[in-house]
Amino acid sequence: MESLVGAVWRKSSRSNDQGLCVEVAVNLTEVVGVRDSKDLTGPVLAIDPSGWTAFVTALRTTSFRP
Repeated sequence: MESLVGAVWRKSSRSNDQGLCVEVAVNLTEVVGVRDSKDLTGPVLAIDPSGWTAFVTALRTTSFRP
């Protein structure tokens, strides 16, 4: 698996000011990184890019909202 060195992290434009956010790095070729925006040195979830695409597509096209 590719290292996360060089990851460019971004926070959602829908983030609130309560600090309950995640950051995503999608600029790497073999992995998408997801981390807690409050813990920049903490653990990172590494996801296969095809899995990330499927996740985002599901969020946009199905009803996960309460």
